[in-house]
Amino acid sequence: MELRKPVKISDLIRELRQQLNLSQEKFAAKLGVSLRTVNRWENGSTVPSQMALKLIEEMLHKMGKPGEKLVNEYLPTAQQSQDF
Repeated sequence: MELRKPVKISDLIRELRQQLNLSQEKFAAKLGVSLRTVNRWENGSTVPSQMALKLIEEMLHKMGKPGEKLVNEYLPTAQQSQDF
């Protein structure tokens, strides 16, 4: 049995935001949520809604190779459903 590191959406969000060189505030504005919401996502106290996750996934796909790497690492099932 292979043990995998649990996927943490908080890590994905933080890494995506940092690769885009955005503050939590600017990242929140891009997604149409509050700064407090992004902060809660990153500290793991809440998770994004399905709609927010869809927007995050779209951001990843628009990034090209760096986004593809993050998708493969954090959202392996999403990578299978869409080609880059």
